[in-house]
This record gives sequence, structure tokens and C-alpha cells, in this order.
Amino acid sequence: MSLLDPLFRQHLDRLDRRHTRRSLLPVHPEGAGRIRRGGRTLLNFSSNDYLGLASHPLLVERAGDWTRRWGAGATASRLVCGTLELHAEVEAKLARLKGTEAALLFNSGWQANAAVLPALFDRELLGAEALVFTDRLNHASLHHGCAAAGVRQIRFRHNDLDHLETLLAQRAGEPGTRFIVTESVFSMDGDRADVPALAALAERHGAFLYLDEAHATGVLGPRGMGLAALGGGRVDLAMGTFSKALGGFGAYVAGSRALCDYLVNRCGGLIYATALPPAVLGAMDAALDLVPTLDAERARLQAMAERLRAAFHGLGIATAGSSTQIVPAITGAEENALALSRRLEERGILGIAIRPPTVPPGTSRLRFALSAAHTDADLETLMSAVADAWSPR
Repeated sequence: MSLLDPLFRQHLDRLDRRHTRRSLLPVHPEGAGRIRRGGRTLLNFSSNDYLGLASHPLLVERAGDWTRRWGAGATASRLVCGTLELHAEVEAKLARLKGTEAALLFNSGWQANAAVLPALFDRELLGAEALVFTDRLNHASLHHGCAAAGVRQIRFRHNDLDHLETLLAQRAGEPGTRFIVTESVFSMDGDRADVPALAALAERHGAFLYLDEAHATGVLGPRGMGLAALGGGRVDLAMGTFSKALGGFGAYVAGSRALCDYLVNRCGGLIYATALPPAVLGAMDAALDLVPTLDAERARLQAMAERLRAAFHGLGIATAGSSTQIVPAITGAEENALALSRRLEERGILGIAIRPPTVPPGTSRLRFALSAAHTDADLETLMSAVADAWSPR
């Protein structure tokens, strides 16, 4: 028992009363968009494995091969002796695919956002406090990075670039470097930013554009390498992950050579973290070989999402502006989301309830994430199960 256990229990009791307590529930992957939980095999519509690469033979083989050749761990941080030749090879391949001068690997998307933003907002670098304009629905890691830097966020309405431009114009005479921090695909609503318009706006106002591509990498854009390419070279930094559509683990930053070299010298999340191990690098390398060849899978994924949105709309279910492989079913109250999730699990479907604080109060939902591993029959099963279980209130 710890000194604070009574306080911990009080907090957990409050979460129970609000229907927002979370628990860890172990699962076992069954392949092809399925998992095993509680002794039952369920169709998994809650995973970020958008292209079904997590169990792809090439990723598994290369992860094992690089482990056998290079060992289980990198043994140190990147700046000590943890930078293997493999790190440099993967970063060079990634930069070529992203069309940037350089790329830099990080241990997770959260780590990248939480560590890179404070490095960019450094007053010693900029000479004054940064003016940071952020989308209200940005991922928690982006908000955390801003908080860690001690900057005040100037938040614009979700995907409202007119509002963003108004805010930028209002501060035109103020000192400080402008930053626009947003996502290309928003993980809870499944909608996307207008990257060409964002890039043009950033250019007009002399703002540094930071684009989180976690849920676009592998799925959208030329060769599946995200939407930053649509910015015409005006996206200053693109962050993305290998842990979603690319099937493995880790994250990256892509941009100029000077940017990446600066982060090597200033970003604590890279300087003080043990480097990614060979197995993870092998899976990354294999995914980068595969993703550019998967245009047919990407097209099918988007077609499935269109069908699912149409089915939900026919049932009167709001989908929050989704235009990607992420299709939320908005239930409103937390208890409604939990009830729908339970009813679907009874029908063999895993659809996890997403509740505050992950989403704003009153917008609890089931976040359905489609995968190229799902068959047409799987999609039909999902649509039928939701139609049977849906009980609007």
C-alpha cells in the first residue's frame, strides 16, 4: 500500500460515477483484423493497423533478421553510441520518400511531439516568446508539448482556416516567431486538414508550419507518405509514426537538414532516450519498402469508409465530418457509448468507447478504424451489428 492509495481510490471512484474510468484489457492477435479477448474472437475495428502490416511476413522477417544480425538493443542513446548504421539507413530512406532533406527517428509519436515542440519554442533560439496557433482538437501530445514549453496556445476553431487567419492578422504587429501546429488527419473525428491552404496561409504570415501526420502516414498522399506533400514544400516539419498504418513502432520528424541537426543538439526526447532497437528498425525498413506499392489497398480502404459512413448516416448516426479510414459513431453521453460498445461485443465486434477527456464532453463515441485486413464480409458484419445494436437517445 502506498501513502496516496486513499486519494487514488477516491479519484477512481469519481471516474466510476462519471463513466470515464479506464482499464487495461489484454488481447491476443488472431490476424486478419481479429483479436481474441475474454476467450472470444472478435472482429477488431479499434486498431490503428490501417494497412494490416502489423503481421505482414516481410515486417516480421526483417525484424527478426536485423535482431539476429545486430542484437536485441541499441545499447545507448543516439549521441553516445546508440546510433547504428541502421538508424541512418532508415532515416535516409524515409527522407527520400517524404521528399525532404533529412529525417530523424523518435521512440514514439507522443515523445516526438512532447519533446520537439519545446525545442522549437526555445526563447534562446527565437529571441522572444513564440506565438503558437493550434487547432482546438489537436492530439494531447501536441498540447503537452506546448505546455512543456511554457507557451500560451492561441487556439483556432477546428479546421477553421478563416478563424486562424483572423487570429494571425490580429497579432501581425506583435513580436515573436509564428508557429502553426496542427494535424493532417484528426484521430477522433477522422477528418483532414486542408494542407495546401494551410501552407499558403503559413507563407502569407511568415509562420512555421508543424504538421502531425500520425494518422495519414501510409494511408493518404502520394505513395501513401502523408498529406505534407500537398503543401508544395511549404510544410516546415512533418511528424509521423510507424506504429499505425506502418505496422510497427516509433515515430519520425522530416524536414530540412538544419532542422534535424538542431534537434539532435537541442531535443531532450532524442538526446536522453535510448535509441530504437534493431527489431523495430527492421520493421520500419520493410514498411517503407511496402507502403509505396499499396495504392490498391489504400483505394479500397477509402471505399470501405465511404460505405460505412453512408450506413451510419442512414441510421441517423453522426460521423463528425469523417473523410478517412477513421469513422466515429457519435453517441453523446458516456454511458451511451459504453452501452453500444457492450452490445457490439456481444455480437462479436470490438468497438471501443472513447470518452472525455479524450474527446470533448457530450461527444462520446465509438471510433471505428478500418483496415485493409478487413474483408467486405467483415464490413457487412459491422454494419449489420451496428444497425441491430444502435439505440439512439
